[in-house]
Amino acid sequence: MKIQKSAQAGSFESSDILILVEPTEEKSGRNIELDSNVKYQYGDKILEMINDCLDSYQIEDIHLIAKDKGALEPTIKARLETVLQRALNQQKGVFNG
Repeated sequence: MKIQKSAQAGSFESSDILILVEPTEEKSGRNIELDSNVKYQYGDKILEMINDCLDSYQIEDIHLIAKDKGALEPTIKARLETVLQRALNQQKGVFNG
């Protein structure tokens, strides 16, 4: 699938994660930026969850920024699902035009 527009989900609150995505040019690949206060302990697991979710949506070209504040796995997965559905025009959200 191809990302249609920029979208975001989550917040900067403690125990949450803010995820922003934007479309990129075809064949540009995945550009994932992770900023987390638990990056050294859980960064690999967070990146694995992100890539698994992108794989399930068959998304290859994306710029994704994740700013984690200690979110638990279910929260991260929910934010990923939400932001991708918004970016693919599958869900109405705050930033849908």
